[in-house]
Amino acid sequence: MKLTSVLRLSLAPILLGLLFSFKMVPPTEPTNEIEWLTWEQAIEKLENGDKKKIFIDVYTDWCGWCKKMDKSTFQHPEIAKYMKENFHAVKLDAEGKEDIVFRDHTFKYVAQGRRGYHELAASLLQGKMSYPTVVFLDEEANLISPVPGYQPAESFHKILTYFAQEHYKDTEWQDFEKTYKAPEGLK
Repeated sequence: MKLTSVLRLSLAPILLGLLFSFKMVPPTEPTNEIEWLTWEQAIEKLENGDKKKIFIDVYTDWCGWCKKMDKSTFQHPEIAKYMKENFHAVKLDAEGKEDIVFRDHTFKYVAQGRRGYHELAASLLQGKMSYPTVVFLDEEANLISPVPGYQPAESFHKILTYFAQEHYKDTEWQDFEKTYKAPEGLK
């Protein structure tokens, strides 16, 4: 038998196996991961008529609690699903060095001490540079409220609901907490 015939015969089962394995893979389902956007992408979505509130995770690379929130809270399926349905989610490095232009103002990095800060982060956090802090903006990109500190998924869903469903407009937080019902996946 010729060498080419032997190679064809020995490679045929492998190639057929590969061919069928690719065809037998089911189509991918949508993931329950948060789709993180840049500031510019979120603002562009608003300008193009995709009117959701903006959620901003203000973090730093050295913040341990920020990393914990990324790995636990933001990875929880109920949190990711709720975020995708109700918010444009933005990650903002509070020490990022890129200029950000918003409403005819250029926000810049300010070098200060060992670490500097980004002016947009300082504005959103109202000068209280604490990490992690999440910030909620309305559908017109106006500040609703910053919320400082690490939050586990169970309490974080409550915060998301308070802002997404606009309870903050007419209900005090303490009263909302009394009536809030967590989804089954968070109990």
